[in-house]
Amino acid sequence: MRIVNTKEISDAVYKMALHAGVNITESCKEALTEACKNEDGAAEFALETILKNATVAVEKGIPVCQDTGMAVVILEIGQEVFLDGELLGDAVNDGVRRAYRDGYFRKSVCNPITRVNTGDNTPAVIHTEIVAGDKIKITYLPKGFGSENMSKLYMLKPAQGVEGIISAIVETVKSAGSRPCPPVYVGVGIGGSFDTCAYLAKKAITRDVGTKNPDGEIAKIEDEALKRINALNIGCQGFHGRTTAIGVSCEWAPTHIAGLPVAVNIQCHCVRCEKEII
Repeated sequence: MRIVNTKEISDAVYKMALHAGVNITESCKEALTEACKNEDGAAEFALETILKNATVAVEKGIPVCQDTGMAVVILEIGQEVFLDGELLGDAVNDGVRRAYRDGYFRKSVCNPITRVNTGDNTPAVIHTEIVAGDKIKITYLPKGFGSENMSKLYMLKPAQGVEGIISAIVETVKSAGSRPCPPVYVGVGIGGSFDTCAYLAKKAITRDVGTKNPDGEIAKIEDEALKRINALNIGCQGFHGRTTAIGVSCEWAPTHIAGLPVAVNIQCHCVRCEKEII
């Protein structure tokens, strides 16, 4: 058994949140750069501007997007770990709170009814998984809501099959149009239940852009969905073009014989995600 004080988790979240607020991921930057090479006109100009913005954000140490997101934290905790110190949720929220204060990031979390802001961007959305070993893997994702609001969940009929899944993915991006600030990164959850497929979709966008699901059949869905999305000609920021999405990532889980849940979580071009193992 390994003892981990939750202060270590708080400090790790603090560091990750500060970095994520300013930096897009390397895989996102590479995908945007490649997309820029294949565009012209307004779409090329928009992509060049997006890439310049990412560079300036790092140089000046300022947020790469004005929507500094709602903090989503995934904790994969080894079952040989014993957590000591303050409550896990309190530790995570303390890290988020300190980062948004010290990074001068916009605080965007509020009461859903009164709309009164909590003032410190907490509480974070926290997911925990118990895994083998004595380590803790932390994934930090600041999720903006211009893209989050374009996400959808479908309860398909089993007979709709693969074609139904791909159609749901493409329809979600098509109906969103330019609103989620394309080129988007599309996370898809397939199977499970109403709630678990939504979590799988969120987890899918924590993967590096361009990676493939190890299941060959799922990878085919990723490829075909991306192909059809980019044929929509929405393009960067809605200026039309060859790249409406820089990637589609799918995660799956077994489901009930009577169902086929599919969740599509849209991420804007500003992919910010940090991972650390403690």
